[in-house]
Amino acid sequence: MLDRAPTQYHLPRAVHFDDEVMRVFQTVGIAEDLLSKVRVNPGMKFVDDADRLLLDWPRPQDITLHGWNASYRLHQPDLEALLRQQLARVETADIRTGVTIRSLDTRDDHVALHGVAQAGTPQTFAARYVVGCDGAQSLTRQTIGSVMEDFGFEERWLVLDLILKRPRPDLGDHSIQFCSADRPITYCRNPGQRRRWEIRIKDSETDTEITAPARVWQLLSRWITPRDAELERSAVYTFRSQVARSWRAGPVLIAGDAAHLTPPSMGQGMCTGIRDAANLAWKLVACLKGADDSLLDTYASERAPHAQAYVDTAKRLGGLINTLDQASAMRLAEDQRAGRSQMRSIAPRLGHSPLADGTSHPAVGRPFGQIDLGAGQRAFDARVGYGHLIIGADRPAQLPDTVLWMDPAAHPALAVELRALDAGAVWVRPDRYIGAIADSATDLLAPLKRCLPQADASATGAARA
Repeated sequence: MLDRAPTQYHLPRAVHFDDEVMRVFQTVGIAEDLLSKVRVNPGMKFVDDADRLLLDWPRPQDITLHGWNASYRLHQPDLEALLRQQLARVETADIRTGVTIRSLDTRDDHVALHGVAQAGTPQTFAARYVVGCDGAQSLTRQTIGSVMEDFGFEERWLVLDLILKRPRPDLGDHSIQFCSADRPITYCRNPGQRRRWEIRIKDSETDTEITAPARVWQLLSRWITPRDAELERSAVYTFRSQVARSWRAGPVLIAGDAAHLTPPSMGQGMCTGIRDAANLAWKLVACLKGADDSLLDTYASERAPHAQAYVDTAKRLGGLINTLDQASAMRLAEDQRAGRSQMRSIAPRLGHSPLADGTSHPAVGRPFGQIDLGAGQRAFDARVGYGHLIIGADRPAQLPDTVLWMDPAAHPALAVELRALDAGAVWVRPDRYIGAIADSATDLLAPLKRCLPQADASATGAARA
């Protein structure tokens, strides 16, 4: 891992993640530790300039199919500290900080990365694969010749992070969207004493003007003063709606903000990048162990449409925040009651993947839930492990020994799930997405084996759970 920063960034950035992302953190092994540092988000309220409620958008407080709450608020440095601690326990992980990569080029059998250390010393690294998670101005994206496709959203916002000096329960625990054609504002209730305001910047205002301390406190004066809180961070962001046209060139790939930029209104910026990593990780492992390199082509074909669905929804919600009034709020409330709401959280399918060719089913490309097999809902992923799972009554004779098989007859909850899917057998991938559905488990062997190293695909003797 090459990181240009010498140390972990200590200030807040992302402040929200969802149940699917918490499930990724469960797979990584930090979810329980993280749980004590985050706050379950009760939802969002939309109010007008007079603080009259226009619309209430509650978030479910029950545990979802992923085994976690639907929405969490976080302090990003808490998350990053846990991730770094966990990575440091991996003996094969080589973490280099304070290294800035200046260029990279693809050779016959590796990618060469050329950079400098903090002291200016030239350094060169070699890798079979490179994943550029290097942000909106990504050098990696430029190197592979990809460009961003723009979907027409561009706004400057002032992001203010504060730490309360005294309790302010009147600020509330919900996120609040202050809908105003003049200046939309968002309030976020973050963990502990942390609070955030995001304020739309007008075209006539400069960054220097809007970030001046006196101006900042003037903008916040409706809610809070320097007597109440310390201003920890102020930053100007230009939010955009963009998705890269290409995510891969040979052994070089991009992820996160290098591949997509989303407006903040859905709180899905960091989540979308983490989904990239979860999708790509197991495929890279397979290719490093000898699977066909074409497996990596499924990364962009699956992820790009999925990311764009979140970008499009965030763009629509951003427009709603700017224009919502009493009449449109009443229409939205009626839509909610009728089940037509554009406020409903989305859960799009992955984009088309040739892995599922010949196994058409509407659930393919959607997550498979954590099913309670009698030891608690969250025990499911631990039992499956980080690998492929086939659920079906018939145990294929040629099932690779690296693939876990579960017999629904031995687990009634699985039988119930198969009936709900109207499926005879299901293939669940390491990223917990449904890879294919068929009448029998044997029918799933062909698409599954395309994801395995040749040695694994030919070995038999799978474990039964």
